[in-house]
Amino acid sequence: MSPVATIATDATDPATVVAFQGAPGAYSHLACREALPDLVPLPCASFEDAFAAVRDGKAACGLIPIENSTAGRVADIHQLLPEGGLFITAEHFLRVRHQLLAPKSASLKTVKRVYSHVQGLSQCRKVIKELGLEAIVASDTAGSAKDVSERNSNEEAAIASSIAGELYGLQVLRPDIEDNHTNTTRFIKLERQRRDPAVDAPNSLTAIMFRVRSVPAALYKALGGFATNGVNVVKLESYLSDGFQVAEFYAEIEGHPAQKNVDLALQELQYFSSSLNVIGVFTAHPFRSQD
Repeated sequence: MSPVATIATDATDPATVVAFQGAPGAYSHLACREALPDLVPLPCASFEDAFAAVRDGKAACGLIPIENSTAGRVADIHQLLPEGGLFITAEHFLRVRHQLLAPKSASLKTVKRVYSHVQGLSQCRKVIKELGLEAIVASDTAGSAKDVSERNSNEEAAIASSIAGELYGLQVLRPDIEDNHTNTTRFIKLERQRRDPAVDAPNSLTAIMFRVRSVPAALYKALGGFATNGVNVVKLESYLSDGFQVAEFYAEIEGHPAQKNVDLALQELQYFSSSLNVIGVFTAHPFRSQD
């Protein structure tokens, strides 16, 4: 069996397994292959299942998408992180390259319909229009490739990843058909234990989740400690929980919690917060420093 087709089973050593959400051939599968090539991918039906696979010891880690440069943040992840019992230990950026896939008997002249997830279709509008294809929404990209392969019609194509084409025996009719050639998805690696880099290691990031107290200007005051201590906040997102009653925040800051200025900033944040959790300390991916 080729490395591409290798999928974790009950007999696979959990220490060699990385869990991801989606079907074999999904972009998360491709990210696992790219970021963690020595581990065996384990497809999971939902994000909850992927978290559980890591938490229950069925996988050494998980690789989960958290945001996309075109579509924004991935739904559900911020709700799962606080109570998931896992820690962010690394990040990976995947350039999303959509492939127009079809059976071996098909060509650009014979294809009439194209299937994919709604976002896959929306991100490839120009080519779909150029080729005059009927766009049909399916549940996911990899599943579209699988279905097109099984039906084996030279009038059908799918928009999916290169690994989906390899898995399901489809040819690439046209590569890299996405409208936006900077389309990128950010993934986080999740493990059961924190794996903080050394205090003096360069390019450390600290991920935190917190709730501020219900007092006027609480968020302003809570974040003030980062400014006064020279700590750069590189990401701050809010979302509602508890029936729209409570605002929670996810943030990423530059630096290590053991560094004095970061520690002081977190102490000030703690003073104005009803809860504060460090959910990971990790090294920034080199993608961040690209021009």
